[in-house]
Amino acid sequence: MSSQDIPEENLPAEQGHAHGAVDVADEQNPFADPGLPPHEHRIQDIDERAAKRSERTVAFLFTLSMLATVGFIASYVTIPPDRSIFVFPIGHISALNFALGLTLGAALFCIGAGAVHWARTLMSDVEVADERHPIQASPEVRAKVFADFKEGATESALGRRKLIRNTMFGALALFPLSGVVLLRDLGPLPEDKMRHTAWSKGKLLVNMNTNQPLRASDVAVGSLTFVKPEGLEETDEEFQNEIAKAAVMIVRLQPDDIKDKQELEWSHDGIVAYSKICTHVGCPISLYEQQTHHVLCPCHQSTFDLSDGARVIFGPAGHALPQLRIGVNPEGYLEALGDFAEPVGPAFWERG
Repeated sequence: MSSQDIPEENLPAEQGHAHGAVDVADEQNPFADPGLPPHEHRIQDIDERAAKRSERTVAFLFTLSMLATVGFIASYVTIPPDRSIFVFPIGHISALNFALGLTLGAALFCIGAGAVHWARTLMSDVEVADERHPIQASPEVRAKVFADFKEGATESALGRRKLIRNTMFGALALFPLSGVVLLRDLGPLPEDKMRHTAWSKGKLLVNMNTNQPLRASDVAVGSLTFVKPEGLEETDEEFQNEIAKAAVMIVRLQPDDIKDKQELEWSHDGIVAYSKICTHVGCPISLYEQQTHHVLCPCHQSTFDLSDGARVIFGPAGHALPQLRIGVNPEGYLEALGDFAEPVGPAFWERG
């Protein structure tokens, strides 16, 4: 069926020349405007059966997008992260990554393909030439814009073609769930893990260098030793996460040099244990001045006084180092009497 077979009243009106345009140039209008070429009507414009086929095609693509989004979520939940598959010609790849990429790509592609097919086959494709107008629109132009918008909404058939409208809304509403599911991959909820470390009552203090528990007699006055909790091994999967909170330095002072009452009570025979993690940005503290009992963070020179509750005496750190309460078990080994009384690390107090 062609446009010649359709009564004139059923065909869209042809657009003429823009205002002021002429077919032949003259002195007043030196540039001729030949106008727009004759409009070729699409089969969907003149055959409602073809329009229905296009409508079903668009709805099918939007439905595929919804199914792909559901597949994305199902793949994320059911496929183990360590499973691999062979895909020619790529080779062995992660089954989870392959499924997520395939379903997410399909969901996006079907939404785009459906929108493009809808625009090319069902929305109006008549070319319209309009006059340029000042930036500040006049009331007449504003009225025309609103009228054109209403006309465009009518021509899109969004209200009349409910199947397309409902499936499009379904695809667009369901697809963002993929992003919500991806947020779960940021890791488990922290809960109160930041407030606790691997230290607990009875955990022995193990020398980081020798991997052996320490006796009080092994710690000389003025020495600095780094220790870790008993049972925390470098081969453990969570070692780096745990040692980042549980790293401790011990120093032996003369009991008479300790100024802070709580520090003296939480020490053993002058041996004090403090977190090694600087309270500025979390750098490991490693420098010790024996004569002043000061420890220095090498990153930004925050300085703490270990003889006075590890308070900050210089630098950008905002808090004293948390102290670990220690004692000695019946075998003479140094042990923790609990966890830190406050969270370790930088600026945790302000964050909650």
